[in-house]
Amino acid sequence: MRVLLVEDDEPVAQSLRRGLLRYGFEVAWVATGGDALAHEDPYDVVLLDLGLPDTDGLDVCKALRQRGDVPIIVISARIDETDRVVGLELGADDYVTKPFGVREVIARIRAVMRRAQPRTAAEAAAAGPDRYGSRLTIDRKAARVRLDGEEVALAPKEYDLLAFLTEEPGALMSREQIMEAVWDANWFGPTKTLDVHVAALRRKLAGAITIEAVRGVGFRLEIDKDGDRDGGSTSSGSTTGGGSKGDAPS
Repeated sequence: MRVLLVEDDEPVAQSLRRGLLRYGFEVAWVATGGDALAHEDPYDVVLLDLGLPDTDGLDVCKALRQRGDVPIIVISARIDETDRVVGLELGADDYVTKPFGVREVIARIRAVMRRAQPRTAAEAAAAGPDRYGSRLTIDRKAARVRLDGEEVALAPKEYDLLAFLTEEPGALMSREQIMEAVWDANWFGPTKTLDVHVAALRRKLAGAITIEAVRGVGFRLEIDKDGDRDGGSTSSGSTTGGGSKGDAPS
């Protein structure tokens, strides 16, 4: 996948570029809005900083969106809600605030690419089920999960949550990210339902995955090592911040 990285902070750009290259991405880096708009080589997704030296990144976002439908992910130190809202209204597909981890950015890239370029039925059939360790498989075409070869009965949102978290095992996902991806991109309600669904997955898939709760942030899914039959159902059961908001629709 080809990434156009628009970032004027060289240490940030180099670190992100190295991380993306390790995961098999091709990265073209430019440091100004002008260079971004003048870039002629093809790319599949744009990572766009807002604090550029020659122009406001929001103007670049608007100009890029007018040119086509290539996904745009804003990466910015601006945490004001107004900047986030304006960026999304101008055509950005997602908004990541600094500091961030490479795995988070990759998960965001994969999420927007799934929405922009869903796999065809033929591609999904050819790909087959995805395997996680020796025990767990997820057939995304049929929306079926198997543990040790036996199908596991999951509620629709339990499946959606598992499918999302396994897109990037080991990545820390915030409660807000998960709610937006699994429930509704325009969701503004409470997150207690997320804890309920996480607990269900821990119980049903114990020993195959561990879902670690990071207090005040969100959750991280890890694939258990072969032969570990105890994972996920004990130490990962701690409560995270934000669970007091009440229930949201399943």
